[in-house]
Amino acid sequence: MSDEQKNRVPVEIYGQQYMIVGTESVEHILKVAKLVDEKMKEIKRKNSALDASQLAVLTAVNAVNDYVKIKEKYEKLKKEADQKNE
Repeated sequence: MSDEQKNRVPVEIYGQQYMIVGTESVEHILKVAKLVDEKMKEIKRKNSALDASQLAVLTAVNAVNDYVKIKEKYEKLKKEADQKNE
């Protein structure tokens, strides 16, 4: 098990209280929770018929989609940089 100190941070996401535990800074955890809350509210505004479970899944799909796009862009830039350094 890791010796890193874990932070326990209470957050509110879409009206629900959660205790997030992680090694990231308190500020980082709060920022992530705020972004998730904002994304859930944004998606709900666009489709008010979604229940909480559907909303959570669509929020996760959106977040992972953004992650994959950024990772692909990073890999492309890294490959280009590596080729320039050869």
